[in-house]
Amino acid sequence: MEAIWKTISGFFTQTGFALFFVDDNWKCAIMILVACFLLYLAIVKKFEPLLLVPIAFGMLLTNLPGAGMFHEEFFSGGHVHWENLTGGAGLLDYLYLGVKLGIYPCLIFMGVGAMTDFGPLIANPKSLILGAAAQLGIYIAFVLAILTFQLPFMNSLGTPIEKIAASIGIIGGADGPTAILVTSQLAPAFLGPIAVAAYSYMALVPVIQPPIMKALTTEKERQIEMAQLRAVSQTEKIIFPIVVTIFVALLVPSAAPLVGCLMLGNLFKECGVTERLSKTVQNELCNIVTIFLGVCVGATATGQTFLQLSTLAIVVLGVVAFMGGTAGGVLLAKIMNLFLKQKINPLIGSAGVSAVPMAARVSQVVGQKENPKNFLLMHAMGPNVAGVIGSAIAAGVFLTLFK
Repeated sequence: MEAIWKTISGFFTQTGFALFFVDDNWKCAIMILVACFLLYLAIVKKFEPLLLVPIAFGMLLTNLPGAGMFHEEFFSGGHVHWENLTGGAGLLDYLYLGVKLGIYPCLIFMGVGAMTDFGPLIANPKSLILGAAAQLGIYIAFVLAILTFQLPFMNSLGTPIEKIAASIGIIGGADGPTAILVTSQLAPAFLGPIAVAAYSYMALVPVIQPPIMKALTTEKERQIEMAQLRAVSQTEKIIFPIVVTIFVALLVPSAAPLVGCLMLGNLFKECGVTERLSKTVQNELCNIVTIFLGVCVGATATGQTFLQLSTLAIVVLGVVAFMGGTAGGVLLAKIMNLFLKQKINPLIGSAGVSAVPMAARVSQVVGQKENPKNFLLMHAMGPNVAGVIGSAIAAGVFLTLFK
């Protein structure tokens, strides 16, 4: 009987239930509750479910004591410790290599490119300026993060402040894969909270943007009607991704992987001879990579790294970045109107934050409430897709400066 009892008690001490009471594993219990809350937001409230469901489930898996699916120490110091992967590594350790090596975000960008129509941007090149202005939030958050993380209790993990600031700032681009790529290269310890913040705010675009747009514009400005865009030829659409790839890669070489994949996907769509490849990139490839990317990002949100004061700072600075990006696009549109004969509706400037196509739809909805004859969607798509390019360039700049 005693032997049976020892066997039972020995088995129990090896279960995850018992491990909750060892060291700091109580934090894992809190993170499991956080993961369940995120699953609720994704499934019930439909907040970016395609990314938030795998992120939340990855968070759940990595915080199960004893499961050993992900080991932060294998990637400590911003490097892959290959010697540790030869034995004792978990499933998520191997899948995380796609994030750490920058593979998944670039493949996602290829899918985004195949689903993007750059026609509105080509028809109205001024949209490119609005997309660039909407990146203002990135640099505002970067400066504020530098000031915030200089406080000694904010950076217990010892990551260089400028790398943390760059990773937080990129949230303002409203582009999840870009934020993940930059953070995985510069501040991998903060990947979990930054990714969750980035995708949460992308889901909240219809809530965050309208008050800012209305506060910065007059009723008369919101009612401005814009002329129909000119037709864009197929030749222009084919030449555009090639020219952009060459120019951006020469200007900011570190942005070449993101922009190159984005434009390759777009070329698949527009060239007319690779329909099968375009459909594969848009659907099967994009869906598979989305699953792996989401689960791996969630796996980095362990209790030891997520439950820090810095996580709260990231959430606050993330919304500041988002608001700054929205304001930057709107304000530059107002300034441009001082010099243009054909006025542009400042509401389309807010779409430059790059959350495609949600931000463009918000511009359309807000504009049509002010003027039922307003049809701003295609005009807003110009800054919207320009914002994707702008955020990739900003990411390249940060990687060049701080990697």
